[in-house]
Amino acid sequence: MSVMQTLIRECLTTVPPEIEQLAHVEGMDPRKMAKQIARGRIVVPANPRREHRLSAIGEGCRVKVNVNVGTSGIRCDPAMEVEKARAAVENGADALMDLSTGGDLAAMRDSILAFDVPVGTVPIYDAVRRAGSAVDVDADLLFTTIRDHCRQGVDFLTLHCGVNLDTLASLREDPRIMGVVSRGGAFHTVNMAETGEENPLYAEFDYLLEILVEEDVCISLGDGMRPGAVIDAQRQAKTVEYLNLGRLAARAQEEGVQRMIEGPGHMPVDQITYNVKMIKELSDFAPLYLLGPLVTDIVPGYDHVSGAIGGTIAAMAGADFLCMVSPAEHLALPDVDDIVEGTRVARIAAHIGDTTRRGEAWLSEGERQMADARRRLDWDGQFSHALFPEHARRIHERDGEVDTCSMCGDLCAVKLVRDVLKKPKK
Repeated sequence: MSVMQTLIRECLTTVPPEIEQLAHVEGMDPRKMAKQIARGRIVVPANPRREHRLSAIGEGCRVKVNVNVGTSGIRCDPAMEVEKARAAVENGADALMDLSTGGDLAAMRDSILAFDVPVGTVPIYDAVRRAGSAVDVDADLLFTTIRDHCRQGVDFLTLHCGVNLDTLASLREDPRIMGVVSRGGAFHTVNMAETGEENPLYAEFDYLLEILVEEDVCISLGDGMRPGAVIDAQRQAKTVEYLNLGRLAARAQEEGVQRMIEGPGHMPVDQITYNVKMIKELSDFAPLYLLGPLVTDIVPGYDHVSGAIGGTIAAMAGADFLCMVSPAEHLALPDVDDIVEGTRVARIAAHIGDTTRRGEAWLSEGERQMADARRRLDWDGQFSHALFPEHARRIHERDGEVDTCSMCGDLCAVKLVRDVLKKPKK
């Protein structure tokens, strides 16, 4: 394999200017951030073909939030997807993923790539559309599609390299109620089951790495075997994939390819911490990117809340990158309102997850200031420190101009005690 200058290799010998800037944003020493990038514990997804606001993901960094957008075969409205992407960014998304499967996929990617954040895709979706079915996707088509996405400017690619004949065997030996819920994982599983051939992303992983080195694009090693129901969380397929991803992560790191790991799907709340720590250990503490985890399956319409609970616990255990779950999860393609609500809830989860990562600094990132503003009944001060100030302001002002909130009124506990403590002692 030819030795080309990727960000990992550059950080082995120097601190690039962009890393200096990112370190300042994250409150880290620039040399430490460069070292963590070189070790594979922080990634900065940034395709050299496009410029955008950078985001550092991984150990020592704030928990980041990704938002998925994209058309479907049933509902293909590119303008709506652009509006959803805009709403996500305006509400604090650190990255976007275009998961489109309907319409002109290249044109849709161009529209999402116009936003000033890192953008990811799942090339197998495009490959299946080009081939006509999952069974007809061969290695040449898949690698051509991956290269096309890189050259279009995509910053990180979800590739289900750990889905192989061993995971297929584990599905058959230890069946799950929900089978495979990852769309990419399902495509590869169907292809292997029908053809009897190994997943080319696994069989030809070294060739894949050559492409990613050449393009300097980050790989997100997809969780194709993530459990799709809490009842399936202890079935063996996901663990087989964990082991595969750990080995593949090591090979990517050796070749200078930035990589993240995805996982772990739906699972009971008490299983989240040890699954996060297991993935981290197997992957030498590569950045962990996850959807949820969703901690209960009986709240359709509120899956964003279920996912935020799981995401908070996962972030406190070491997860680095939360993928938004929308209120429409499992029900429909999200609309703009779903994206706004899901993004906001994911940002709350990320902020709370930072309690263990940021330590004392976390309290100075709005928590102390909010407490002081509330003590003073300073409403403008409270709104200025709120994650979503206009939403808070609308709620407060719906009962007109009041000094306290309208729930307590003249019986406000804060005001009563504050006033009495101001009086001199008798």
